[in-house]
This record gives sequence, structure tokens and C-alpha cells, in this order.
Amino acid sequence: MKCNDLAKALSEEMPLSLEAQEHVKSCKRCQELVKALNLPVAVESLPPATLQQIAEGIATNLRPVSPVAPAGYFLGGIAGIFVSIVALCVYRMGALAIAVMAPLQTVAILTALAVSTGLLAYSLVHQMIPGSPQRVSPRLLPVGIAVSLTIVIAVLFQFQHEQNFWGRAWPCIRAGTPIGVLAAVPFWLILRRGAILFPAMTGATTGLLAGLVGTSVLEIHCPDLDAWHILVSHLGIAVLCALAGLIVGLAVEIKGYAVNSLNSNHKGHLA
Repeated sequence: MKCNDLAKALSEEMPLSLEAQEHVKSCKRCQELVKALNLPVAVESLPPATLQQIAEGIATNLRPVSPVAPAGYFLGGIAGIFVSIVALCVYRMGALAIAVMAPLQTVAILTALAVSTGLLAYSLVHQMIPGSPQRVSPRLLPVGIAVSLTIVIAVLFQFQHEQNFWGRAWPCIRAGTPIGVLAAVPFWLILRRGAILFPAMTGATTGLLAGLVGTSVLEIHCPDLDAWHILVSHLGIAVLCALAGLIVGLAVEIKGYAVNSLNSNHKGHLA
């Protein structure tokens, strides 16, 4: 066996064959090679001050947190809030639209709203629990739901020309917007118990979900079946709430980035 053969054997065979061991015994160069490979790597110990600085940097943004509740807890809470607010508002305002809609329209629009709400709640819960799988991208889901509901409304209801369109739309906008804002408050209380990693994305999802509370109430209450009216003054509330949630989430992310940047610069100056 030659030295090149031994180098190959060291990379492929452990332990060495008898032939390789015999070569090592007779070759001083290979003895030095084997000895070097068997030596542990020496690591220079860092000064205590440096270790302390590293430990403080790691622990700066750490804080004790409570364990994240199970997904079923969040999902049940979101569903309970949605149904409770819709039922209370419809009880106070009346279900006038049910009397004028055809059975197919009633079933189809309420089913579409229920499915959209379920998908948003499912996505929101998994955004609150880090590492949870997402079957549909949380970035695309709000847009997909808004587009899908637009198509459903356009198919179910007729587009008509209404005189004083904005005069008829404003009462629905004025009634539905506070409902969406009201729903966002208990949703936020539930969100605070999770771990929100992407505030902008979660804000848009929460805003759309809260806005759909107002949209659902108006779909049950408002007897105006013009497709333009429903798109602008009913579904429009959900879209506005989603945009508001997105803006709030972006503001939170920008504030977090600014705080982290200031902390990093401060540590750099201290160092």
C-alpha cells in the first residue's frame, strides 16, 4: 500500500484495514497524518466579558410567555363571537332580506358567507400557532374570498340602475361598519393569546373576518337586492375592514423593525 492509498482509505474506511495499519507503522509521514486526524480540535475560550455580551444580546427580546392554547380553543372562540354578534344584530335590526330573497338566493349567499368565514377562521387559527400547516396561502386567501364572493353575488343577483344610489347605500355602510369594528375587538382579544409572526397578514385576515360579520348582518337584514348595492355597501364593508387590518398590521411590523434596529445600533455603540 502506498501513501495515496492510505489517504483514500482514511476517507472511506474506518477502522483501517490490517494492510493500512501495517503501512502506517512503517511510514513516518502517514503516522503524522493519522495522529493529526485523531487529535481533537482546540477551541480558544472567549473572555468572560465577551460571553456576557453575547448572553445579553440573545436574551434582549426574550420574555416569558404562556403556552399556546389548542387550535380548537381558538376556532371555537372565533366561531362563537361571529355567530353571537350576527344573531344579536339581526335580532335588533330584523331579517327583512329573507322575506324578499328567493330560497335559492338565501341558501346560496348564506352558504358562501359561512364557507368564507370558516376558511378565514381556520387560516387565522393556524397563523396564531407557529409551525401549523396552511393548506391555502394566507396571503392569497383574503383576495380569493373577496373575488369568490363577488362572483357569487354577481351570479345570484341582478344589476339594476338605482336612482340616488349612494343615498341608499350610505345607511348600510353606516350600519355595517360599526358592526365590523365591534367584531374586531373580541377577535383581537383572542389573537393576543396566540403567537402572531406576521402582523400584516394576520391583520388583513382578521379585518376581513370582522368585516364579514357586518356583511352577513346586512345580507340578512337589507331588502335591497340590487347587485351593485350588495357589492358596494355590503361586501365593501368587509373589504374596507380587511384594508384597515392590513394597514394596522403593517404599522405594527414597521414599529417592530424600528425598535429592533434601535436596539441593535445601541448595542453596537456600547460595544
